[in-house]
Amino acid sequence: MAQAIAYMRQHHRHQPDLKTLAQQANLSEGHFQRQFRAWAGISPKRFCQYLTVEYAKAHITEADSLLDLSLATGLSGPGRLHDLFVTLEAMSPGEYKQGGAGLTIRYGTHPTPFGPCLVAMTARGVCHLQFLDEEAETATLQAAWPRAELVEDREATAPAVEQIFDPANSQNLILHLRGTNFQIQVWRALLRIPFGSLTTYQHLAQALGKPTAARAVGNAVGNNPVGYLIPCHRVIRGSGELGGYRWGLDRKAALIGWEAARCDAETDEPQEAT
Repeated sequence: MAQAIAYMRQHHRHQPDLKTLAQQANLSEGHFQRQFRAWAGISPKRFCQYLTVEYAKAHITEADSLLDLSLATGLSGPGRLHDLFVTLEAMSPGEYKQGGAGLTIRYGTHPTPFGPCLVAMTARGVCHLQFLDEEAETATLQAAWPRAELVEDREATAPAVEQIFDPANSQNLILHLRGTNFQIQVWRALLRIPFGSLTTYQHLAQALGKPTAARAVGNAVGNNPVGYLIPCHRVIRGSGELGGYRWGLDRKAALIGWEAARCDAETDEPQEAT
């Protein structure tokens, strides 16, 4: 799937056909079609439409108004299918300075719809989620919590992963994050971007009352310690281009397209021909 999505992203203007995409995944056309539908819920052809700049630009305007509303009301935005109920609990300034001293953090590596991930938890909640392209590595986790005790415990983190990536989940999930006051403010704003929507770095800065701080907001977005849960993938450039993503632009495109497919499913549109 990753190879096919990478190809789609690079060639979406030419709308590659099923045969071409199947070749990228080294699968037969029928097998690829079934596998792709099982993952995305729609055909590869329809998914490719979500990767265009035109699609992104059309959804920026809609999302900007939704973000304004959600920030003004303090709510998480209009209800969307598969939205998670996430509560962000920030460390106190004293805890922040201690760098996790006295904390035991349990972590494990798990498969997800977007590739393997490393998830870590304190006793208070999920503190880290990073997508992996190779073998699990804990350097980023250790750098974020330099004085904490890290314990590999896949059984402890498995229930949280099942909850995070279960499309039908609606249970409350707590994040226990270490960040500056400004970073926490940006991360809370990201949680209010509706599922399947997009906004821009500039508009996010404006919504936070810091219109000249788009670069600083972008840095805070990039330092998000819990991929997917805090949806930094929903922030793109004003031009409609994806911008950056610490876990790779192909994965960002997959996340955006996967959410768009599920939002479209809510409209109960008839399935398109392939």
